[in-house]
Amino acid sequence: MCAFLRNELILPTAQYPEHQGDAPADDLADIIGQEQGRRALEITAAGGHNLLLIGPPGTGKTMLATRLPGIMPSLSDQEALECAAIASLVNSNTLHRQWRTRPFRSPHHSASLYALIGGGSLPRPGEISLAHNGVLFLDELPEFDRKVLDSLREPLESGIIAISRARAKVTYPARFQLIAAMNPSPTGHYQGQHNRCSPQQVLRYLSKLSGPFLDRFDLSLEVPLLPSGMLSGQRARAEASEQVRHRVVAARDIQLARAGKINAHLNNAEIMRWCQPAKEDAEWLESVLEKLGLSVRAWQRILKVARTLADLAGEADITRHHLQEALSYRTIDRLMIHLHNSLQ
Repeated sequence: MCAFLRNELILPTAQYPEHQGDAPADDLADIIGQEQGRRALEITAAGGHNLLLIGPPGTGKTMLATRLPGIMPSLSDQEALECAAIASLVNSNTLHRQWRTRPFRSPHHSASLYALIGGGSLPRPGEISLAHNGVLFLDELPEFDRKVLDSLREPLESGIIAISRARAKVTYPARFQLIAAMNPSPTGHYQGQHNRCSPQQVLRYLSKLSGPFLDRFDLSLEVPLLPSGMLSGQRARAEASEQVRHRVVAARDIQLARAGKINAHLNNAEIMRWCQPAKEDAEWLESVLEKLGLSVRAWQRILKVARTLADLAGEADITRHHLQEALSYRTIDRLMIHLHNSLQ
């Protein structure tokens, strides 16, 4: 090294670590039932979308979330370098065998604003930057401080976080997929014999999450309790992560060839160009959104999810079938509408 610094020696160019497969990941085949949850996870991975899982305790929300990295494409060389550079700032070792494995960060709900977005007198990256090119999983979502959650809104849109301090101003990358899980009520149940909450109590519980923050989720899904007998009954083994991953990679290849980016990152002009259904289907969607009282941002996210559904099916055009399935992943909207109607 001293000889190199004195210009007496030329060091060889560093080589990328040999890729020997991703680190072992939890497999989707381990999950019993929850077919719609598995489907939503595949859509999430294929389009790079944000996903909110809603359901009682013990239904497999966390199990689903932890399976997401196993069905996502491996990191490219550039993405891996970005992740390693960020990790080096917090003394986090990136193992060679994990060189192309996408980050999965799961901060506790007591995490501070500093821990989540970064900070300090000499600003250091937080969890959202450590999750760059990967997944940020927030379990027990309503237990997080509301200000902490709302601080995620800007980086979710821009993919960066700017931290200003007296001694320095630093911008870190923060292009991550947000996956969150929550109970539908303070008691964990909203319907059925276990529910002991009034609509007012449930609304007060959900009001911990701001509307603009909830708008950042492309999909929200109910993860219900399994039917009686499913755990003990005979059943075929579910599809493995590797099989799902092949479809995800194929769908992403379509997106990159078409727009140079995944569907979740399309801007307004690109949505108008690549995500427009036929005229009659667009009019149908508009009428549905008016009845549900959904925002323009929700309309854009529904179109992007529909585009991903078409890509997974290998279809060039978005059809009403794709729009209907995209609308089916709006559980939080239906829940809020039902609660407000029950109070009238």
